[in-house]
Amino acid sequence: MSEQRKSVAICPGSYDPVTNGHLDVIRRSANLYDEVVVAVVNRSVRKNPPLFDIDERLAFIEHAIADLEGVRAEAFSTLVVEFARKVGANAIVKGLRAISDFEYELEMSQLNRRQDPQVESVYLMASPLYSFLSSSGVKELATFGGQIEDLVPEEVARRLQEELTR
Repeated sequence: MSEQRKSVAICPGSYDPVTNGHLDVIRRSANLYDEVVVAVVNRSVRKNPPLFDIDERLAFIEHAIADLEGVRAEAFSTLVVEFARKVGANAIVKGLRAISDFEYELEMSQLNRRQDPQVESVYLMASPLYSFLSSSGVKELATFGGQIEDLVPEEVARRLQEELTR
């Protein structure tokens, strides 16, 4: 009898900051895979410098996922498929909110597949409650004093208000 291989997925992103939409995808991924690594990119070529440093973003996530078994957060600064191989993941799981997400993710999945065809890209449709939610939108709301308490974990909302009202 052969040993069954453990299924491992990564959920990559900048998580600057982590939102309840991100956490929804992470929780749903935890129901599908034996192990989930929330892969927090330490440097991004397509985005502005992060508002929160890597340690604080990891801490926000670790606190929010503390109740989930088999889920951990880890920083990475390589190609996402290289990180997937490093942690033994056979899937990259991401959430999709809109057509614009689909167009970007289609391109990324094809590029990732060229790098390593053994790592599958898996997409979860955003829950209707979070289909509009993005980190940049939350930061913009916080900058102008908008209500964000129901969009991000409590400690993230507090820290955003501290950082963006200076």
